[in-house]
Amino acid sequence: MKILTREERDDHKKRKSFGMRMSLLFFVVFIAFAIIVVRTATMQFVEAPKLQAEAQERATQDIPLKPVRGTIFSADGDRLAYSEPTQTLYITFEQDFKEGAGLKNRSKLDAALQEILDVFNEKGETNIPNPTMEEFIGPELLDLKNIHSYGYTARPAKTGLSNDEIAYFKENKHKYDGLLSFEVVEETIRRYDSDTVAVQTVGYIKKFGSLMGENSNVQYYKDIAAGLKDQKDEGEMYSRTENVGYFGLEQQYQEVLRGKNGYRKIGVSAQNTARGVEEIVPPVKGNNIWTTINKQVQMDTEDAMQKQLAKLPKAISASAVAMEVDTGNVVAMANMPDFDPNVYRTGSISKSNYDAVEYSYLNGAIRSKPTDASGKKAESVVYLGSTIKPLSVLIGLQEGLISLGTQYNDVGIAAYGKGDDKIRNSGSHAYGLLNPVTAIEHSSNTFMVKKIGEALYVRDGAESLKVWDQHMLEFGLGVKTGIDLPGEWEGAADYFNDKDGSSALSRMVYASFGQKGKYTTIQLAQYTAMLANHGSRVQPKLVSKVTDANGKELDLPEITSTKVLNKVDLPESYWNAIKKGMNTNVDASFSGFAYDFARKTGTSTQGTKPNLFDNGVFIAYAPRENPKLAVAVMVPEGGFGSESAAPIARAIFDSYDKVYGLDGVPKGQADDNGENTEGNQ
Repeated sequence: MKILTREERDDHKKRKSFGMRMSLLFFVVFIAFAIIVVRTATMQFVEAPKLQAEAQERATQDIPLKPVRGTIFSADGDRLAYSEPTQTLYITFEQDFKEGAGLKNRSKLDAALQEILDVFNEKGETNIPNPTMEEFIGPELLDLKNIHSYGYTARPAKTGLSNDEIAYFKENKHKYDGLLSFEVVEETIRRYDSDTVAVQTVGYIKKFGSLMGENSNVQYYKDIAAGLKDQKDEGEMYSRTENVGYFGLEQQYQEVLRGKNGYRKIGVSAQNTARGVEEIVPPVKGNNIWTTINKQVQMDTEDAMQKQLAKLPKAISASAVAMEVDTGNVVAMANMPDFDPNVYRTGSISKSNYDAVEYSYLNGAIRSKPTDASGKKAESVVYLGSTIKPLSVLIGLQEGLISLGTQYNDVGIAAYGKGDDKIRNSGSHAYGLLNPVTAIEHSSNTFMVKKIGEALYVRDGAESLKVWDQHMLEFGLGVKTGIDLPGEWEGAADYFNDKDGSSALSRMVYASFGQKGKYTTIQLAQYTAMLANHGSRVQPKLVSKVTDANGKELDLPEITSTKVLNKVDLPESYWNAIKKGMNTNVDASFSGFAYDFARKTGTSTQGTKPNLFDNGVFIAYAPRENPKLAVAVMVPEGGFGSESAAPIARAIFDSYDKVYGLDGVPKGQADDNGENTEGNQ
């Protein structure tokens, strides 16, 4: 074995180290080359489509085109709400004028915008409100600071252009090149029947942008704005300037009526401004809904209410509901005062118009609302008064407190508890010997107090209020009726309220004759229908069918079918006793009425001394046998129900009889025997 010298050993080590470094270098180059190959292949075959789409997205944007809203029809085919073509001016800025950009031309922009406002004021229709400069450049219109808009976004300047305005802006389309551009676009505005038919029930429209914020009272739109509602495609995306349903059927059936957005695909420059239209997808028209509201019956109801209010010294409001006993169809739902809902036609309402409708735009038939600004007038929902007495008697029978043979000597006044507190009949009338049937007929407070209210308390103590409440709920009082409208109120069981220092006994006693429960007119109508059909709580409904834009009826049983929410099973003898007892004397209002009918008046007292007021309430169904229609009327501060509310109910029954026939044959048409029924009044 050859022994290497030191120099030879060093030279060998150097050659070995060099070889290892070269091998490592080749390995690193190979790895790097492999990574490059894999990355290139990935970019070419996997990421290329995505990158291409992102590049396309950066170069283009989709601008929604507002959908064409469907029509709301009355039962007899009149258009209660419909979309009408109109022209809207859109402005697109050709520079970015938000803070820190485009400021050198800001003075020119301000001058141009003032010129545009001057054109609005000079050439516009007088009934279309024009914005101030502050409103014009604010976030709801031109959004100059791009709070809600991108630089390329076309912003609505005014809807409802006059012919003169259209001509001016088309002729001056290039007047402000380099600063801003105009575009006049055909859209739709919402029109409402000029006869102001069931305006609070039909509802209105508002801009989506005004309903999407924290202060919005419509949670549905807040959820959409927060991204909580899945929007599957461009057609479902909402734009801030889109008109959406606000209250009433417009809101309840927003998705049915809305249709689908179209969109314009526009090019976007590196400066974030628009550079032409590349594609247009037109919007899809919404579906139409056909209400159960009959225009003639509704108008007759509203006319009767106006006439009554004109006669009553204190009353300023009233509500009425007419509901078919078996189907739940609401043929009339009226609130007074009302107004022309066309003030909402563009989706925006001026302050002066809002101030004028502030106490009339909410639906007092389904919710409690103030009726004026003073705070001293009765709200739209009042105590039921004696209209509760048929149910009081049913509760007494169910709970075994009375029987159909129970007798009571009514002397006009009744003491309860220790005898210090007393309740009187209206006018302190003494009705003598009464049974459950005649107690309802004569509207005896003392019978209800002694035989039902106090008796229930004596048996169950404070728990009697819970027993009472359970019966109220079974009859739809204190629970929502299920009416297809947003914002329904459940009512108020004031018999649970002890904040005034009242005892459970006194609250139970007062509840028994209608002084401790506030319920809506729609609840009262549903309760009346239950008395008529012997215990079936039918859900009231306002839509009978839905059709598409071509008139084809859609199969939507969840909307149009009749539903029974619950049933109270009682002996037929109980129902028949109630039917017989609902025989209050209302000859002054129903003189000459062709049908035997069940009815009950009510007068409730509210307020605090010395500012007490009497409310008029009335319920009825007709005919007494084989009932067809249930009616409920409330007139806050109307006085006696027989004088204030009953005449309105008479007008409703007469109108329904003329249109549909309370006996199934509309008056003026031939019956099955070929005989003309005209004049059967």
